[in-house]
Amino acid sequence: MTRFYCLSVSALALTALSAPAHAQETNPLTDVIVVTGQRLSTGTDTLDPGEEPAAGPDAAALAARLPGAALIDNGGLSGQVQYRGLFGPRLNMRVDGQRFASGGPNLMDPPLHYAPMPLIAAIELDRGVSPVSEGPGLAGGLDAVLKSSDFTSGPGFTPHWDVMAGGNTADDSWMAGGLAAVSSDTLRFHLLASREEGGDVSFPGGIVGGTEHERSVWGVGAGARIGSNEFFLDARRQETGQTGNPPFAMDIRYFNTDIARAGWHGRFGETDISLTLSGADVDHAMNNFTLRPAPANMMMRRETFASSESRSIDLRLSHPLAGGTISAGVDRTEDTHDVRITNPNNANFFIKTVNGTEMNRTGVFAEWEGPALGWTVEAGLRADWHEAVAGLSSVGPAVPAMPGMLAAAFNAGPRDLDDTTVDAALRAWRPLNEAVTWRVTLARKTRAPGYIERFAWLPTEASRGLADGNVYVGDRALSPETAWIVETGFDISGDNFYLRPTVFYRQVDDYIQGVPFDATVGVIDTPVEMVASMNGDPTPLRFANVDARLYGFDLDFGYRLSPVWRVDGVASVIRGERRDIDDNLYRVAPPSLTLAVTREAGDWFVTAEGVGVAQQDDVSGTNSEAPTDGYGLLNLHAGWDVTDQVRLSASVTNLLDAEYEEHLSGYNRNASGDVGLGQRLPGAGRGFGLRLSWRG
Repeated sequence: MTRFYCLSVSALALTALSAPAHAQETNPLTDVIVVTGQRLSTGTDTLDPGEEPAAGPDAAALAARLPGAALIDNGGLSGQVQYRGLFGPRLNMRVDGQRFASGGPNLMDPPLHYAPMPLIAAIELDRGVSPVSEGPGLAGGLDAVLKSSDFTSGPGFTPHWDVMAGGNTADDSWMAGGLAAVSSDTLRFHLLASREEGGDVSFPGGIVGGTEHERSVWGVGAGARIGSNEFFLDARRQETGQTGNPPFAMDIRYFNTDIARAGWHGRFGETDISLTLSGADVDHAMNNFTLRPAPANMMMRRETFASSESRSIDLRLSHPLAGGTISAGVDRTEDTHDVRITNPNNANFFIKTVNGTEMNRTGVFAEWEGPALGWTVEAGLRADWHEAVAGLSSVGPAVPAMPGMLAAAFNAGPRDLDDTTVDAALRAWRPLNEAVTWRVTLARKTRAPGYIERFAWLPTEASRGLADGNVYVGDRALSPETAWIVETGFDISGDNFYLRPTVFYRQVDDYIQGVPFDATVGVIDTPVEMVASMNGDPTPLRFANVDARLYGFDLDFGYRLSPVWRVDGVASVIRGERRDIDDNLYRVAPPSLTLAVTREAGDWFVTAEGVGVAQQDDVSGTNSEAPTDGYGLLNLHAGWDVTDQVRLSASVTNLLDAEYEEHLSGYNRNASGDVGLGQRLPGAGRGFGLRLSWRG
């Protein structure tokens, strides 16, 4: 379908339309945010991060501007994307097409932790659900594509660079990084690097203690063309330093991560074949005394060491069939996890809660895309076999007897579990006329339980990043989640307007949710409740299968008032409910509306953006979730193309310095700042941002 604008409305054109009007053919089922450092003359949907509000160093804040998406702010580098009420492992998240396990039990390093803003080339969102070819996942998927070298059209070597630098006053942060490359028509090579640092976030009432961050990335990539074959290799190292996580009981001391992938693509007649090998090793430490006041009782100081290893292989082929293309493949993923809780003041105090736990998956899929009965159809079927194997847990001699009893009981139980899941997805779209395209999605999507949900035997706050202040234990009897999904919508566009509404409904059977550990809530009559009570929470939760539903609508829209003025907007309304009891799902984004007015002329633009967020009182009683009030914000953004290669961008976020609480930001656990313990974390105050991009 055609559009009158270059900036993807799905990326929230509100931030600024930097390119002139240009029509383009697009896939109605994929939203693409292309991050560039210059004006582009193509019809690609584009968004320059320099025009983006200074929303933080994590790519999750950029992706959260899509219709139906929101930011779960667990810390400056720990942001998660919520999409239509679902987040965490329920989304099919990738970085450069690669999936790998988090290094810790609380998802302090969600996938976009490994996509620093200076290194992002594009963010691609699967609208509604992901194709089965992209792997398992209960909801939509997102791929953060990093900057890379490309082959050229000639034999000589050509240099290329794409760099960015910027800063923001809201947290006294700065960032710099990018890519330097050289390539020909048969060889390519590039270097990647970035560095980010920031202090505590300020708000009208003072500072949010323990919100500083630091992260460094460097890497290399290369590719070669030999006839009809292409080979590639990418490797990078990421080191995250001391970074605050105020909604959690601990902060990041470090993440040291090595990521690599290599692959081959060949063409044999009409058949394409590709093979990709990838891996990631993550070492992690977190504690409760470096970035927050240390417990006065030395015996309550904790440092947890965790690690993960991920290995995967993906083999797939595609071939023309029945006027379209049939794709089929097989993939295998092996993840290994370790978690060790320690007291740095006592070498004899340690608890090995996770010891070489393996989470393995083997999947096969078949998918066809092509024309059928006037529709363009993408239909696929996928099956996955999951195996979970937990090692023996242990405790040190200084640990009280009760945790040792829990470890012994866990070791005596079954620690080798398996599941089979089957996914099916049908995504179709049909042009009704030159201006209107109708979209329909029907799907059955599944998710197998994670290792914390299955095997957590010690009641702790490790919960895959829920950050609700509760302590959890797992359940080895969990069944996989199964979502039945239907959605429909239209993409409507004309010479001076666009409108993309979507309504959706997801019924989730066996939704994994924390529930009271037993029927006698508050009565401490089991070893688990005794240990939980010793740690300050006499009412632990247990991961269990319940029934849920999520439904709502989202849309983006825009209207060009004149050749130099336009209005753009995004709105989202989502409800998440339990079907088995009268309760709401935890941490669902409140209704929101964003409107922007842009003035553009030649090589510059200015945008005034208003953000309205409604109160959220549809909260989870099971998770003791507190409601939040609504609020409104005013932001200003501007950009200037200094040359064809250089862009200067500026922004003022929260111009009126409003004090407000973000519903998805969790509750403060850090006593070092001006936010009370247990209070909802506030949003950032007024911030002035400046960014410079240079591309050639």
